[in-house]
Amino acid sequence: MQTPGTKTAVEKTRKVYLPRSATWIDFWTGKTLEGGQTIHAPAPIQTMPLYVRAGSIIPMGPYLQYADEKPSDPLELRIYPGADGQFTLYEDGNDSYNYETGLHALITFAWENATGTLTISERKGSFPGMLKERRFTIVLVREDHGVGVDICPQPEKVVKYNGTALKVRPGD
Repeated sequence: MQTPGTKTAVEKTRKVYLPRSATWIDFWTGKTLEGGQTIHAPAPIQTMPLYVRAGSIIPMGPYLQYADEKPSDPLELRIYPGADGQFTLYEDGNDSYNYETGLHALITFAWENATGTLTISERKGSFPGMLKERRFTIVLVREDHGVGVDICPQPEKVVKYNGTALKVRPGD
């Protein structure tokens, strides 16, 4: 029983259920966990439990104070291996309602886990001020690599993209 005036200890873990339908990867450590279980996840005050589904592709850009401070280039693509996955990057001018008239661009990224291949689609659409060429740094997340919020200092590949489709094998 708590005595009046005393504080209870701050809980350092949280119960987290990982759904059975997937394999899960800890965003902070890169550790892989099977779904279908409840875990006691580390939950220190500075971070929250965050698990990414295998097959996910998460874009990480440079730190920005506001949307159009600078171009978000290079863009880090974090691939969470273990399953196939897909992600579509949507871009527009950030400063108007031009997107309502179709002024935007889409780039689709598809990860094929069995072959370790990332397919980057042809860019669809355009808008004023769009980067015609950009760099994608590709990171295959694993334990202690490509984790947390900081950009990975050692990506598997860096590719230049000019809007045409390409296939990349980041593990080679």
